[in-house]
Amino acid sequence: MIKAIFFDLDDTLLWDKKSVKEAFVATCRAAEQRCGLNPDELEEAVRENARELYSSYETYPFTQMIGINPFEGLWGEFLDETEDFEKLSKIVPEYRKNAWTLGLKQLGVDDPDFGAELSELFPKNRRKVPFVYEDTFQVLDTLKKDYRLVLITNGSPDLQNTKLTITSELVPYFDHIVISGGYGKGKPDKGIFEHALSLMSLEKDEAIMVGDNLNTDILGANRAGIKSVWINREEKERNEVEPVYEIRKLSDLYDVLEKMR
Repeated sequence: MIKAIFFDLDDTLLWDKKSVKEAFVATCRAAEQRCGLNPDELEEAVRENARELYSSYETYPFTQMIGINPFEGLWGEFLDETEDFEKLSKIVPEYRKNAWTLGLKQLGVDDPDFGAELSELFPKNRRKVPFVYEDTFQVLDTLKKDYRLVLITNGSPDLQNTKLTITSELVPYFDHIVISGGYGKGKPDKGIFEHALSLMSLEKDEAIMVGDNLNTDILGANRAGIKSVWINREEKERNEVEPVYEIRKLSDLYDVLEKMR
């Protein structure tokens, strides 16, 4: 019998992709006003340079293990008290500045000072635009009556808690919030799921995991022997990772739980 539901945070409950997109739009608009650059082209150039730079730092294996993406690097402070996070925290100011400066340069504007300015504007813009999916609160309200809810999210505790601070209405729904950077390994490592089960004193067949990412949420749950529910809002193609259930929107979860009864 299912007693608890584990949820992923980014792009499952919070619409992180949209928040990042809107922050880019606002920041690139400043470059359009100043230099007449095409904002879409600048966004693409900065994203490209950010990905490339991010993977070149010695912190890359750590960020991959914990699950911190290049665009979180463009606005996170990573003020977490471990050696790896301290390294990351020292690297990100330079990383951000370079990503924006190289993006500008790619479009013919060689201006490191303006690159630095945009790199500080982007985090401000990102903090202003927290998006939650329209059915998130309604579904959590309904489920909270019958199930215990747990959040399992990859990332830096400092940054994930920042996201939760700017959408503070989410926090009270959860009995526990497990963040990979605090645990020490990210999804798809099965340990983080087993850790969540132990916090709740539950067996693996008493919980289900709901998430948008086949390679982290679903693979990790499968490895831990927890039934997985893939929320596939964008009708993505499946890969070799097989979820037990697939849904299109959060409210489809009611039917899944009904079937499992």
